[in-house]
Amino acid sequence: MGRAFVYVILGGGVAAGYAALEFTRKGVAPGELCIISEEPVAPYERPALSKGYLLPEAPARLPSFHTCVGANEERLSPKWYKEHGIELVLGTRVISADVRRKTLLTAAGETISFKFLIIATGARALKLEEFGVTGSDAPNVCYLRNLADANRLVDVIGSRTGGNAVVIGGGYIGMECAASLVINKMNVTMVFPEPHCMARLFSPKIAGYYEEYYKSKGVQFVKGTVLSSFDFDSDGQVTSVNLRDGTQLPADVVVVGIGIRPNTSLFEGQLTLDKGGIKTNGKMQTSNASVYAVGDVAAFPVKLFGETRRLEHVDSARKSAIHAVASILDPQKADEFDYLPFFYSRVFAFSWQFYGDNAGEVVHFGDFSGSRIGAYWVSKGHLVGSFLEGGTKEEYDAIALATKVKPAVEDLAKLEELGLEFALAISEGPVEASPPSGDNVENPPGLAVEKPTVYPWHAAAGVAVAASVAAFAYWYGRRRRRW
Repeated sequence: MGRAFVYVILGGGVAAGYAALEFTRKGVAPGELCIISEEPVAPYERPALSKGYLLPEAPARLPSFHTCVGANEERLSPKWYKEHGIELVLGTRVISADVRRKTLLTAAGETISFKFLIIATGARALKLEEFGVTGSDAPNVCYLRNLADANRLVDVIGSRTGGNAVVIGGGYIGMECAASLVINKMNVTMVFPEPHCMARLFSPKIAGYYEEYYKSKGVQFVKGTVLSSFDFDSDGQVTSVNLRDGTQLPADVVVVGIGIRPNTSLFEGQLTLDKGGIKTNGKMQTSNASVYAVGDVAAFPVKLFGETRRLEHVDSARKSAIHAVASILDPQKADEFDYLPFFYSRVFAFSWQFYGDNAGEVVHFGDFSGSRIGAYWVSKGHLVGSFLEGGTKEEYDAIALATKVKPAVEDLAKLEELGLEFALAISEGPVEASPPSGDNVENPPGLAVEKPTVYPWHAAAGVAVAASVAAFAYWYGRRRRRW
């Protein structure tokens, strides 16, 4: 028994929904496309699970957050897929893949063949047992990766309102779940081994800004240690969390967010792997010309930095999926994927965006006692990363552009003084993008001190002086307008 399709998407997460929409926009014929997913529902916007889904009042529920509403596109309900002749094979696990023969074998024994395959298998949540701790199967120990996890967490929270919640992990899931638990009137303690929250992305100063707010909401932090064991009651419920430093925390709910691992096992030994994921070229094409990989599972060249990276965020999943479809359907016209790494989060009244890379020296700006803060990262004399909390759309667009063009920066003190004005200056004037090799380009006023290498070096000093004068005039003019 088997079925054959021209295009098969393996995985039913965010990337699958955006790829399906792009296929229809580019004229895929009914019956040509199939999506295979272990989940029993059509693709949905996964970020909703750690935000609106956990709210005690007016929580988000399907079908309201099916893809592609997260990018202000149409909502793809199960009816939409049927109307467009897209086969949804839901609640189905693929147990083996043969990329040479272009076949997938499901747990039910069905063979599904393809001409082109998009691997959108995403990643799975790391379990405590992988770190030598048992107890993941306890009724009040929860993970959050899919809809079933979210439903279970909602049920556990609902039966323990006012109790003690321990969050293991200080990353995205930990921070967003902690906020939701507070809103659900639980006493929250966060535990993580790093010196501060969001250690892979935030500087200590930025992390401290958010941690202080969380503390004002009653959240306690236990840093520099890890979970070692649980205590259980006679029903197998966790009653307390034991930490390696000897601390014991009472627990009615435990939420574990300690990272993810890409789902690559079906393709190990068949496709080239890199960075823990499946390696692709700039068209999201793997080492097999008929197979593409997108989202969390894909390790692709980031042109901005001239190296291969695997990015774990919904924005990358959406855009890489769209690009893969374009590459499959029109490979001659499809450009290399030119992606600007982008991360964001919304918790409590906060809303931040980060672009680029947090490499090199960090320069903070803004009022860290107020509601709007920011930072730039400078590496090898160029701006490579930007962060902003509490910005407007114009301001977020400005820091994105500033990161994209990688302007040269020589004076970090001046950069700190200009703060957000530096990015706004770039957005209001023509600027050439800096190539991945780091070659010098003409940069925006204030901190640009280098010209393209074809210019004589003795001209750089004059350029720097002129740029600095222009920057001060721009900055002063904007301040006067705001007064």
